[in-house]
Amino acid sequence: MQSVPLHVIHLDQDDPKKCTSRKLHQSGLINLHESANSAPRRGYLLDPRAKTVLAPEDRGLISLGGSIVVLDCSWKHIEESLDLINGRTRLEGRILPLLLAANPVSWGKVGRLSSAEALGASLAILGLWEQARAVVEPFPFGNQFLDLNREPLEAYSSADSRTDILEIQTEFFN
Repeated sequence: MQSVPLHVIHLDQDDPKKCTSRKLHQSGLINLHESANSAPRRGYLLDPRAKTVLAPEDRGLISLGGSIVVLDCSWKHIEESLDLINGRTRLEGRILPLLLAANPVSWGKVGRLSSAEALGASLAILGLWEQARAVVEPFPFGNQFLDLNREPLEAYSSADSRTDILEIQTEFFN
């Protein structure tokens, strides 16, 4: 499978020095959008409120040119930020299965991933390990994120279904 187009809807709510999206954009690894209106029309929006977990079975849309899109906003404003873009995109919402953050702001917290970690995790779950490593590599915590979550990410990427992902998640994060 070719590399997946990666996009970030950037709401400029975080400390610019800690913003992983800006660094990914400067490295040419993602496309940055200031509004949901300019985001791609086909793909998945990583959304912690989504009812459907990202799974290897989502490879179909990705193989047809679908994108992975992250909303870069403050965790303190996640609800209103998601409400702000709700209805402005046709992207399908996906929640990531549980993983541990390795970024310095949320180290060790379950699910509190930076944009770079979320994109890297998505790519790994879809079996695109090389692109996943490339996305997290610019950050001092990037390889640590993949090492910390190696076993669950490998299990998630080998799952046959969303049901399997949820069972695997329970095994690792009960």
